[in-house]
Amino acid sequence: MLQWGILRLYHVFALVLCVSTSEDFDWTRNDRTSFYYGTFPTGFSWGAGSSAYQTEGAWNIDGKGMSIWDAFAHKKGKILYNDTGDASCEGYYKFKDDINLMKDMKLNHYRFSISWPRLLPSGLKSEHINENGIKYYDDLINMLLDNKITPIVTLYHWDLPQVLQDKYGGWQNVSMVNYFNDFANLCFERFGNRVKYWITFNNPWSIAVEGYETGEHAPGMRLRGTGAYRAAHHIIKAHAKVWHTYDMQWRSKQKGLVGVSLTADWGEPVDISNQRDIEAAERYIQFYMGWFAAPVFHGDYPQVMKDYVGRKSGQQGLGASRLPVFSPQEKSYIKGTCDFLGLGHFTTRYVTQKNYPSGVGDSYFADRDLAELVDPQWPDPGSEWLYSVPWGFRRLLNFVKTQYGNPMIYVTENGVSEKMLCTDLCDDWRMQYYKDYINEMLKAMKDGVNVKGYTAWSLLDNFEWDEGYSERFGLFYVDFRNKNKPRYPKASVQYYKRIISSNGFPNQREVESWKRKAVETCSSSNQLLAADPLIGHMEMVTEIVVPTVCTLCILLSAIFLMFLLRGRL
Repeated sequence: MLQWGILRLYHVFALVLCVSTSEDFDWTRNDRTSFYYGTFPTGFSWGAGSSAYQTEGAWNIDGKGMSIWDAFAHKKGKILYNDTGDASCEGYYKFKDDINLMKDMKLNHYRFSISWPRLLPSGLKSEHINENGIKYYDDLINMLLDNKITPIVTLYHWDLPQVLQDKYGGWQNVSMVNYFNDFANLCFERFGNRVKYWITFNNPWSIAVEGYETGEHAPGMRLRGTGAYRAAHHIIKAHAKVWHTYDMQWRSKQKGLVGVSLTADWGEPVDISNQRDIEAAERYIQFYMGWFAAPVFHGDYPQVMKDYVGRKSGQQGLGASRLPVFSPQEKSYIKGTCDFLGLGHFTTRYVTQKNYPSGVGDSYFADRDLAELVDPQWPDPGSEWLYSVPWGFRRLLNFVKTQYGNPMIYVTENGVSEKMLCTDLCDDWRMQYYKDYINEMLKAMKDGVNVKGYTAWSLLDNFEWDEGYSERFGLFYVDFRNKNKPRYPKASVQYYKRIISSNGFPNQREVESWKRKAVETCSSSNQLLAADPLIGHMEMVTEIVVPTVCTLCILLSAIFLMFLLRGRL
């Protein structure tokens, strides 16, 4: 007990140190240095990620309840091409095969999420626990550990039980705090003897803004100017309660860590000599990541958020700010509830000042008074929002270091997509993206940033939310048109595997050979994929149909032009 007491005091001291040693970030310094050859510290953890709804499938199998994403995706017009996650990658049935893929890659960890409605179909622990769901995650965790792969478990990756949305309005209702805590407590009870890394929420920004402000994501609510702030307020409270539950009931027995995963683009001032642009860029980050990080590390929302939302609310004739307020007791309760920070990052924006008058209406986006820009020279290999800007990653990591007292960081999501029906597995753009972004992370660690692990997003091509299956982030190609959902390794598998085995970038000669070797390896996978009858048929149809359609379009245009000319003569 004395030893545990000393450890406990050390833990508290580390948290106090973490929340009290922030410094100012130097916006005028942007070191865009050349590629750095070097390796990561011994023990650095390499992994890949997924989430339950995006990969498991089996949406109504073995007692699983409906989630908000099941309901949302089943509504026509909500998802591109009306795709759903009903089957997805069939990970519920193929997890053993997937773990073998991870083992071959020599991954140190695998990040996945537990489906709340798979364990608690009604959302409530007091009503029914689905033992089939418990067994599935038991088997997954046990096999990972048997293969020396550390499970990093996300408790909430967006799949709220639909019944809680129907009855209470989901995260608009403060009752979710206790219901989520009950679910988390069940996970600690059943899996905590083997799971030592817990993430409460993945990217709460998306849950709040896209779920309750824009309605692009489940549950599809459009509560402009209020819904996102209210949802975020309850999510932050829920995170803190789960952290305290683990701290008081489980930490001494299980010796685990509880963190939260925040996703943030970097915001760079358009003109680093212009104070208004600098202030706009910092606002961009504070309204994005700081919205959740500041309460967890400092006990309250960023001052700039309180100022701007409060001022806009006053201009709109409201009696109180649309941004909720934490009581003094809540601030104390929330502050320091983070053993590690999960950080997701994909891209960067240039940011400049732009004033939105109060007459434009309530809106999270208008509250920020800024405009986002991109450089047309930035590579954009896939998603329309995702540009490859590696130096922004180093900037973001250093910002976290200075703002939040250099917390322990696990990069929980980083990767790039292709937005096309792509059957070429030689994904050179993804290899380049991983090379450049991982190298910027290595530079940030040289700067003193406390990064402990990196998670590639994603292990497999999967269901990408409102974009359905049109965007592919996976290291492994999944043939979704085949009922067996076969996996085929892309060249980036071999490339990432070499980064892992070398623990970084040992020397220029070796690193420059990796891409060539990876492309050579992927050629055989391309042959296997081409041998798939369905893929071969698709390619044949494309070769025949596309030229035919183009020819018809030209002929019709010519006929239409003839009619126009005849009418004028």
